[in-house]
Amino acid sequence: MALMNILQFPDSRLKNIAKPVDSFDADLSTLIENMFETMYEAQGVGLAAIQVNVQKHIIVLDVSRENQQPLALINLTITEKRGSIDWEEGCLSFPGVYAKIKRAKEIDVNFFDKEGKPHQITADGLLSVCIQHELDHLNGITFYDHLSPLKQGLLKKKLDKNRKRAL
Repeated sequence: MALMNILQFPDSRLKNIAKPVDSFDADLSTLIENMFETMYEAQGVGLAAIQVNVQKHIIVLDVSRENQQPLALINLTITEKRGSIDWEEGCLSFPGVYAKIKRAKEIDVNFFDKEGKPHQITADGLLSVCIQHELDHLNGITFYDHLSPLKQGLLKKKLDKNRKRAL
């Protein structure tokens, strides 16, 4: 397994749109393993392939406390949304910054696993928010795009401040 480089905002490649996965093979399994390793190393709960500069319709998630419930969703679609919730979100492509985003509270999702088997789940709470956040990435949308111009400006300033501190 290998760690992958996570693209950081404002990298224009975060605006790329993922293409459907059409081959469920050993290369796909290796990519997913590398994405999980990268996500866990970065202490995230979700990672979209776009964030590691791979234009494939893949997200990996693990919202458990002990990293014991890895879930890879391939070619996913949300078939229904119910309710709404405001959630304080972070993003591995926006290190150290958080913003409150309105999302559907509960969603129904169709997807394929790494073997190409179809699945359907109903997700709520953190899992629902995480799936929606990562699916946005696959469509070239970041949580920054959900913010008002004022909040975008504040987020940019905070990112710049964090980057200067890291130098």
